[in-house]
Amino acid sequence: MTQSLKTHLEYLLCIKINAVRTVAGGDTSRAYLIATDSERFFCKVNSSMQALPMFRAEQKGLAVLADSKSIAIPKVLFCSTFEAEAFLIMEYIEAQQPNPLDFERLGQHLAVLHHLEQNSPFGFKTSNFIGSLPQSNTLHEDWTSFYVLERLLPQLQMAVDAQKLHPTEVPSENTLIKVCTTLFPTVKPSLLHGDLWSGNFLISAKGEPYLIDPAVYYGHHEVDLAMTALFGGFGNRFYEAYHEVVPKEDGAKERCDLYQLYYLLVHLNLFGTSYKGSVTHILTRYFG
Repeated sequence: MTQSLKTHLEYLLCIKINAVRTVAGGDTSRAYLIATDSERFFCKVNSSMQALPMFRAEQKGLAVLADSKSIAIPKVLFCSTFEAEAFLIMEYIEAQQPNPLDFERLGQHLAVLHHLEQNSPFGFKTSNFIGSLPQSNTLHEDWTSFYVLERLLPQLQMAVDAQKLHPTEVPSENTLIKVCTTLFPTVKPSLLHGDLWSGNFLISAKGEPYLIDPAVYYGHHEVDLAMTALFGGFGNRFYEAYHEVVPKEDGAKERCDLYQLYYLLVHLNLFGTSYKGSVTHILTRYFG
């Protein structure tokens, strides 16, 4: 962190900063722990062209999750720019390594979030980001149409444009719609975190689960569960506690594959062809 930004943050926070330490904070931004005599803060800094829209979308997503009053969210204090860099400041959550009871609480709280009645179509009032990639949230009354048109097709087209997939490997819109219609049940919109891997939750020192770095929208609750299962990191107690509130439905395994396809496409587009095999396996199995 530059000295000039540190001085600016002292002005905003109205407190002297004693130390700034680099911490883990994701793939797209630099992250810092800011220490003062009485408080600590978490700060993300990014100099890319889309940094401020990304941070504003994150701030909005955290606010919507906080408004649900179902799970803890870090308080956002400032989201702005300084000297061609965007920054996001929020409260610092002292985290601990999760134990089985922590996973149980996380599963219960996520299930409560998903179980809330939502008066919304599928999507969200604004588009946002998944990682650093744009995520379209155009509203749809039909879940299959939303998932195909706003999730799968944009990522498939992005992969073709970048020559990470050949056009012949990509199913047509009609094929995607037909298969998903067959496998998706009648779905009620749930508020989703949208990017729920093991790096996007914290367990505080007091054992309270927190969600961070959301990519929120209203969709099928199984999407969040599919992401938790993609790279692991969630204990069995998490799923047991979740399904005590939201029972598992028939066909969940097949839908998990289709929901993981979106995240695998995102990783293909962000990180390269090491994810292509997983993508083409699902495409061939369900749409080939």
